[in-house]
Amino acid sequence: MLSRSPATASLLLRSLLQQPRGFSSSAAAAPAAAKGGDDGKLVASVLFERLPVVIPKIHPVVYAFQEFSFRWRQQYRRQYPDDVLGKADARGKGDYHIDYVPAPRFTEADKANDRKSLQRALDNKLYLLLYGNAYGAPDGKPIWHFPEKVYENEETMRLCAETALKSVIGGLDNTYFVGNAPMAHMVVEQPDSSVSSFKRFFFKSQVVGSTKYHIGKCKDYAWVTKDELLEYFPENKDFFNKMIIHIR
Repeated sequence: MLSRSPATASLLLRSLLQQPRGFSSSAAAAPAAAKGGDDGKLVASVLFERLPVVIPKIHPVVYAFQEFSFRWRQQYRRQYPDDVLGKADARGKGDYHIDYVPAPRFTEADKANDRKSLQRALDNKLYLLLYGNAYGAPDGKPIWHFPEKVYENEETMRLCAETALKSVIGGLDNTYFVGNAPMAHMVVEQPDSSVSSFKRFFFKSQVVGSTKYHIGKCKDYAWVTKDELLEYFPENKDFFNKMIIHIR
């Protein structure tokens, strides 16, 4: 068995740590990873998501099964005396009682197809898209894209994504970033553009306690469902369909 002196082991460990790695969230390793790519560009994009406000409609098959299960259990349910069941109805209504008014499934924004409003598709998830200048756009023309920022000198890619979203909505008070790691990444090839291929990392963030944002740094914007989002990116439809897991 070979033995190494502490000095030799320290030099070996230092040489291993100084080698460039494929991807890291550290500020020192990110530029090294960039040099290993084609032109050293990393882009952080944000999938800004609004969760459903009302419970989605139940699928007819699921509803039929639940109805069957309820009727089956009714055959074997325990019978309680009427005086026991009546106590719940006779209980007085105190100041704590609140009349529940369900939120409408179909709003005025749905009728007008107002995609700038968060008050639409309440039983569905919505995602923010921007129309304007984006990195790697053909001929520099405005296109539909997610909030994004090219990595510069941020400590982590997550901070780069936060900066991208903050520049669009003005702050991060009513947002929640899900995790520190990206949810997906893609290599964007630009054979007919002056911009070389680059890597785009997607981070998920969610709307928290807000029904309206002042969207800036773009020519237009839209809050769209997953099905509508896929219409904006037909060339990457399969990729986004796999990336956005939407179970209703």
